[in-house]
Amino acid sequence: MQRLKSLWPHALVIIGFVIVALIYFYPVLEGKVIYQSDIAQYTGMAKEQNDFRSEFKEEPFWTNSAFGGMPTYQLGANYPHNYIKKVDSILRFLPRPADYLFLYFLGFYILLVVLKVDPLKAFFGALAFGFSTYLVIILGVGHNAKAHAIAYFPMVLAGVLLVFQKKYWSGGILTMLAAALEIQANHFQMTYYLLILLLIVGVYYIIQLVKEKAFNDLAKILGVFAVAGLLAIGANATNLMATSEYTDYSIRGKSELTFNPDGTQNDTKTSMKYDYITEYSYGIGESLNLIAPRLYGGGHGETLNEDSEVYKFLLGYGASPYEALQTAQEYGRTYWGDQPIVEAPAYIGIVVFFLAMLALFIDNRKVKYVFVAGILISLFLSWGKNFDFLTKFFVNYVPLYDKFRAVSSIQVVLELCFPILAMMGLQSFFISSKETQIKGLKNSVMYTGGLLIALLVLKGMFSFSGAIDGRLLEVFQQSGDNSFGVGFVDALKQDRKNMYTNDLLRGLFFVLAVAGALFLYTKEKLSSTIAVVVVGLLMVSDLFTIDKKYVAQDKFVDAYRMEQPFQQTEADKEIMNDKSIFRVYEVQGRLQGRTSYFHKSVGGYSAVRPRRMDELFNYEVENKFDELFNSVDLETGNLNKSNAVLDLLNVKYLIFPGREQDIVIKNPSANGNAWFVEKVKVVNSADEEIKALDKLDTKNEATIFQIMNSVKENSLTSYSKHFFRNQEYKKDSLASIQLEVYKPNYLKYISNNSNEGFAVFSEMYYKNGWKATIDGKEASIYNVDYVLRGLQVPAGKHTIEFSFEPKVVATGSTIALIASIIMFLIIGYGVYLESKK
Repeated sequence: MQRLKSLWPHALVIIGFVIVALIYFYPVLEGKVIYQSDIAQYTGMAKEQNDFRSEFKEEPFWTNSAFGGMPTYQLGANYPHNYIKKVDSILRFLPRPADYLFLYFLGFYILLVVLKVDPLKAFFGALAFGFSTYLVIILGVGHNAKAHAIAYFPMVLAGVLLVFQKKYWSGGILTMLAAALEIQANHFQMTYYLLILLLIVGVYYIIQLVKEKAFNDLAKILGVFAVAGLLAIGANATNLMATSEYTDYSIRGKSELTFNPDGTQNDTKTSMKYDYITEYSYGIGESLNLIAPRLYGGGHGETLNEDSEVYKFLLGYGASPYEALQTAQEYGRTYWGDQPIVEAPAYIGIVVFFLAMLALFIDNRKVKYVFVAGILISLFLSWGKNFDFLTKFFVNYVPLYDKFRAVSSIQVVLELCFPILAMMGLQSFFISSKETQIKGLKNSVMYTGGLLIALLVLKGMFSFSGAIDGRLLEVFQQSGDNSFGVGFVDALKQDRKNMYTNDLLRGLFFVLAVAGALFLYTKEKLSSTIAVVVVGLLMVSDLFTIDKKYVAQDKFVDAYRMEQPFQQTEADKEIMNDKSIFRVYEVQGRLQGRTSYFHKSVGGYSAVRPRRMDELFNYEVENKFDELFNSVDLETGNLNKSNAVLDLLNVKYLIFPGREQDIVIKNPSANGNAWFVEKVKVVNSADEEIKALDKLDTKNEATIFQIMNSVKENSLTSYSKHFFRNQEYKKDSLASIQLEVYKPNYLKYISNNSNEGFAVFSEMYYKNGWKATIDGKEASIYNVDYVLRGLQVPAGKHTIEFSFEPKVVATGSTIALIASIIMFLIIGYGVYLESKK
C-alpha cells in the first residue's frame, strides 16, 4: 500500500501530461489532424507500398513509384518480429502529434526523477523541455522521425545515469529498453548526436571511477552497457542492417564520379560534399535566438500585421487597408539571418536559460559541467561553415559525421541540456541556505539580465539587413518607382528592429518576474509550492506563447487532407488513361512526392534518395535542361528529339508547367520495359559510364562497368570474365521481351529471340535482394547503363522473372526475434527482483 501511495504523484503527473498534450493540440479531439508538409510528401512516396500492403497483406520492401525504383527501408517498411515497435505504439497512444508531445514530457520527467528532482518541479521541467520551440516546430512540418528520436533522448540518458549510479538492474533495463526505442525511431542523425552527449557523460564518469580506483565497478558498468547495447541493437537488427546495406547506394554514400555536373573536378573525399553538409549552418550571432526568439526576425514564415511599419508605410503610399495588409504579409519577410530556410527560431526559453545560470552558481554537483560541455559542443558544431575549423575536423576525421547534413540540428543536444541544468538549478535553490539563494539569484539576474540589457545597448551594431532585401528592391524597381522599394525596405528594417527590442524587453520581464518570485520565497512571502508553481507557469507560458505563433490551430485539417494530400490534375488524368507500365518526369518538381502519388516517378522526396539516379538527372538531364525544353513540340505534344536517359528509364510522359494548368508532353522514343541490344560496351570507370550516355544508341547498345579490368583475365570471376571485352550479339527484328506481370517486388517477362542475346530491363539495379530466373534457373543480373539491369538470355522463348527477396530482412528478423526474447526475459527477471524487495 505504501508503495502504491508513493507512485500516486507520478500517476497524477502522467495524467497531467496527457491533458496538456491534448489541450495544446486540441483539434485532434475533433478528429482533425495537423497538416505536415513532410508527411504529405512521404504519403506520395509511399503510395504504391501502402496500396500493395493493403491488397496483399505483405511487405514489398521495394517501390517503383519513387526515383525509378528503390528499397522501402527508409519509407516505413514493416519488418517481421519488430516487437520494439509494438512497445513504442503503446507509449504513443494519443492521436498524432499529441503522442510525440506526450513522449517528450514523459521521457524528460523520467530523467528528472533520476536526477532526484521532485514531481512538481519535474512536471514543469518536462513541459519546458517539450515546449522548446524547435521540438514543437518539427511536429508542425512533419519531421516525425526526428521528433520521435529526440523524445527518447532523456530516457536513454536517464538509464545511463542510473547505471553510473551503480543501479545495475534498473539502469541496465531502462538503458536497454530506451536505447532500443531510440534506434527504432529510425532517425540515425539524431541518435548520432545523442551518442556525442553520452560520450561526454561516459568520459566524465569513467574519469571519476578511475580516480577512485573503482575498477571492479567500472567493469560491471561497462558490462551492463555492453549487454544493454547489444540487445537494443539486436532488437532493431533488421532496420539497422537494411539501412547499412542501402547507405552506400544512397546520396549518403560517396560518389564514384570524379567530376561535377559543370565539368569541374570533384575532389570530395567525404560521403557528401562539404557545402551540402553545411548548407544549414546556424549563424554565430543568430544563436542569441536561443534566449530571445526574434532577434533575427523570427522565421521565414513570419507575417506582419496592422501594427507594423511596413503596413503604415503602404497606407501612406495610398494603399487601402486590405491591400496594405496583403502586401505586408506577402513581401514583408522579417527574417534576416544567413540560413536558407528557417521555420522558426530555436528558442529554449529565457526562464530556462535563467534557471540554468542559477544551477551554475548554486548546484554543487559536478555533473552539471557535463551538460555545460554538451551545450558548448553542440552550439559550436551547429555553426557549421561559420566555425569552419571544428566542422571540417569532424567531417574529415570523426566517423560517420560526414553522413549527415543540416548541421544546425545538433542544437537538439543543447535543447536537452539547458532544461536539465534549469531543473537542477531550481531543485538546488530550494535546498540551499538563504545566503546561497540570495547570492545565486543576484548572480543569475546580473548575468542573464546584463546580457539582455547589453544587447539592447548594442542594437546599433546590427544592420538588420537580410538577403531578401536586394531581391525586394529588384521586384519593386520593375514598377519604375525606385523610391517605393527603398521606403519599403527601410520600413521592413524598422519592423525587424522593433522585434529585436520587444523580445529583449519581454525577456527582461520574465527574468525579473521569476527572480522576484524566488526572492519572495527567500523572504518567506511565498511558500515553496506556490513559488514553484509561479516559476513553472512563467517558464511554460514563455515557451507556450512563442510556440503558438508557429504551430497554431489553423494548421489542423480534416483527416482526409492528409490521407489524400494530393488532388489529380487534368495532366494526371490524361496520363492515367494509359494503362501500360511506364515512368513520368515532372520537369519542375522532380524532388517532391506528388508525382509518385499518381505515377511511377523518376523523382520523389527523400533525404536518402538513390545516388546514381540522382546523378543521372543532375548530370544528363537537368544540367542540359535548355536542350530538353527546346525539343518540346507543343503542336504535337511530343518530344521531337530523343533523350538517352529518358528513353532508358522508359519515361513515356513529361509534365511541364503551363500558364493555367500543367502540360503533358509524350516521349515517343521511350524504350519500353525491356529490349535486346546488339552490343555491350565495356567502360573502365563510373566517369566513362555516365559520359557514354551522351552518344549511346540506347536501343541497340548498352554499357557495363568493368570493375576488375586491372586484374589478369584468368583470375576474374565469372561475372567479370564475360565482359572483359566488348560483346556483340545478333538481334533480329522479331526479337522481343514483353512484361506480363507487374508487382513492385515481382516482375515476369516473356522473351522470344532466335539468337542468344543481351537484354536490358528498365528497372533499377540494386545488387542486394533482387533475384533473376530464366525458366526457373537463377541468372546473373548485371548493372548496365549506369542504373539499369541487364541479363544474358539464351536463344528461344523463355520466361524471365525478377523477385525481390532481401536476405538482410530474413537475417535481421531472426536476430531481432532472439534479441527481443532475451530482452523481455531480462525485463521480467528485473521486475521479479524488484517485487521481492
